[in-house]
Amino acid sequence: MYNLKQVLHRCLPILGVLVLAACTNNSASNSSTPGTSDTGASTSPSNTVFSAAKGCLNVGVLLPESDSSSRYEAYDRPLLDREIKAALPGVTLQYANANNNATTQQNQADAALTKGACILVIDPNDSDQAAVIVQKAKASGVPVIAYDRLIQDPDTAYYVSFDNQRVGELQGQYIADQYKAGNYGLKQGANLAMINGSQTDNNALLFRKGALNALQPLVDSGDLNLVFDQYTPNWDNAKAQSLMEGVLTKQSNNVQIAYVANDGMANTVVAALRSQKLNGKVLVTGQDATLTGIQNILTGDQAMTIYKPIAQEAKATARLVAALSKGEDTSSIVNGSTEVKGGAKIPSLLETPIIVDKKNVAQTVIADGFLTQEQICSGLSAGAGGICP
Repeated sequence: MYNLKQVLHRCLPILGVLVLAACTNNSASNSSTPGTSDTGASTSPSNTVFSAAKGCLNVGVLLPESDSSSRYEAYDRPLLDREIKAALPGVTLQYANANNNATTQQNQADAALTKGACILVIDPNDSDQAAVIVQKAKASGVPVIAYDRLIQDPDTAYYVSFDNQRVGELQGQYIADQYKAGNYGLKQGANLAMINGSQTDNNALLFRKGALNALQPLVDSGDLNLVFDQYTPNWDNAKAQSLMEGVLTKQSNNVQIAYVANDGMANTVVAALRSQKLNGKVLVTGQDATLTGIQNILTGDQAMTIYKPIAQEAKATARLVAALSKGEDTSSIVNGSTEVKGGAKIPSLLETPIIVDKKNVAQTVIADGFLTQEQICSGLSAGAGGICP
């Protein structure tokens, strides 16, 4: 932090006495890890910065893809549509899906702005490249709410997601707990393969970081042997299967644990294991509580998933959209801040993820109406997982 004399010397010749406070504020440094979050106070963006938002009834909603996870079209899209329309009657939504292409998403954002979108809700296909969208929107006074995945730009207005490092910690701790309990026949020296998400998705970095927070002590002690640790471009399910097949070949099928970042990839990892008659014998993790993921848990092919109540995420996003349109203060909505590269902190609303395995399927995804018993049991044998009649 500069002292007053330094601030005067720095600011007066350039901007004048009236901007001393601004210069002083920007003199602080921050050494936190980009993409992490905290629950401390966060400052809501000034209404004057995003002037187009006041009275806005034209909202762009841009989602990243649909091929690696079914959640975006099956859950996020209809929930966002329902919640934003409920929170802001009379609103028009412009929707687009980038189909796993960052350039496509930029073009979709340009089109939405051209058609009058005055608030953008974006789940970025690429956390870095989406910064271009934020800057174009800012030039028009349009705020961008980063939805589910962080956008690496300090001018992002808000970030709505889950505590994504905590997601990874829950996945990793589940593995650690199963090892300590001796489940899946796990013993000292068990081989662990990590098939992570896309490196261009900031969430994937946080999932891996969180998982290693729980697993690294076991690796360092020799209790677990980390034989593979790689990101999967674009969360590609087929690539995840290929990676797992490669691990099995290299390790002569001697793999006891597959940390897999989400359910879509976990399903193809299970396919690779099934071809070697190892399904149900290897501990496989997942995320998103997809229908396929839950079914794989009930059949014993997948150990667990992470349930992220998307309805809460969509509702929180809708509350921010409505507050921006109505010119209302958002400090009571956000519950923390998330740091982007460079140290800036984005006001954030972070929901809590939940572990799901055979023991609590009924109490979580079914009880919440996220999935029905009929959906889950379709195609499964009677008594599967103690859930199906």
